[in-house]
Amino acid sequence: MQTFERLVSLDAFRGATIAAMILVNNAGSFDEAYAPLRHVPWHGWTFTDCIMPSFLWIVGVAMTFSFAKRIAKGDGKGEILLHSAKRAAIIFALGLFLYLFPAFDFAHMRIPGVLQRIGVCYFICAAIYLCGSWRSVLGWAIGCLVAYWLMLTLIPVPGYGPGVLSPMGNFAGYVDRLFLQNHMWTKANDWDPEGILSTIPSVSTMLFGVLAGCFLRRGGESRETKTGWLFLAGVSMFSLGLFLDHLMPINKMIWTVSFAVLMAGVSTSVFACSYWLIDVQGYKRWSKAAVVFGMNSIAIYVFASLLEDALIDFRIVPIAGEWVSPQRFLGGYVLGQFLSPANVSLVCAILMVLVAYVVALALYRKQWFIRV
Repeated sequence: MQTFERLVSLDAFRGATIAAMILVNNAGSFDEAYAPLRHVPWHGWTFTDCIMPSFLWIVGVAMTFSFAKRIAKGDGKGEILLHSAKRAAIIFALGLFLYLFPAFDFAHMRIPGVLQRIGVCYFICAAIYLCGSWRSVLGWAIGCLVAYWLMLTLIPVPGYGPGVLSPMGNFAGYVDRLFLQNHMWTKANDWDPEGILSTIPSVSTMLFGVLAGCFLRRGGESRETKTGWLFLAGVSMFSLGLFLDHLMPINKMIWTVSFAVLMAGVSTSVFACSYWLIDVQGYKRWSKAAVVFGMNSIAIYVFASLLEDALIDFRIVPIAGEWVSPQRFLGGYVLGQFLSPANVSLVCAILMVLVAYVVALALYRKQWFIRV
C-alpha cells in the first residue's frame, strides 16, 4: 500500500457511520422507535450506542494519513497543530450553533454536544500524535482510561460516596452539574452524555483509531496481514470490554472504561472487514453510497440536524384550523393512518437519510467537498 493512498474503506465506514447517525437522530418519535435505534437509558448498549465512538475512531485513523501528507509537503508540526486548533474551534462552534438553532436561547443552550466532543478530542489527539511516537499514543490512551477509572471509583460524590454509577451518584455527572447547570442535554440537568469528564475516555477512543492508522501506514506487512492483525486486535478489545463490564458496567452516557474499550473493539473489527472487502479484495462498487456520505460527512450531518430542527419547530402546515409542524403532519396525519407508531418512526428516519443522501450525492457529483 502506498503511504498516502486513500483508503476507500475508511471513507465508506465514515459515510455509513454518518448515515446511521442521521437515522437514529431523526426518528419521528424516539419513545416509539425500535430498541436498536435508541440509546440505552443507562447501563448496556445498542446499535445506536456504537455510532458516536465509531466516528471518533475514524477521525483518529484519518488524522494519521492527513498529517503525513502535510508533513510530506513540508508543513511543520507547529503549523499542523495550529491548523488543528482552528479546525477544532470551527467544529465546536458548529455544534453550538446546532443547539442554538432556531430559538437562539443562550441562557439555556446546551454547551456539550456531538460536534463539540469531536472538536475537543480532535485537538487533544492531534497534539498527542504530533508530539510523540505510537508508543506515547498508546500510553496516553491507556493512561486516560486508568485516570477516568480511578476518578469514577475513588472520588466521592456528596450524598452518595465513591464508586456509585447511578445517574445522580456518578462523579462525571457531579462535575457536569457543577459547571454546566442549565446547559446540559437532560432536562433534569443531572448529567450530559457528552459532558466534561467523559471526554477523557473519548480521547482514548480516538487515540485507538490513531494507533490503527499508524499500523496501516507502517511498511513491511501485506494488506492481508494487516487485515488479520486489525481484526484480531478488534476482537481482543471487544472481549476485554465485555470482561470489564463485570467490573465497571458498559455505559455510553458517561462513557465508562468498559464502554470505551468495547467500542474501540467494535470499530476496529468492523473497519478490518471493510478494509478487507474494499481495499484488499477490491469490491468497491457496493460501497459507493456510503462513500458519497463519507466525503462530506460533517457538512451532511449539519444539514440533517438543521433540517430536523426545522421540521420539528416550524409550524407551517395548516390542518383543521391550526398550524402544525411538517413532522407532526407526516407522522400523525399521513403515515400514522396506516402504520404502527414504531414503523412511523422508522419511515421518518429513513426518509431523512434519503433526503440527506440526495444532497450528499449532488455535492459528490459536482466534486464539492466541504472541509472544516
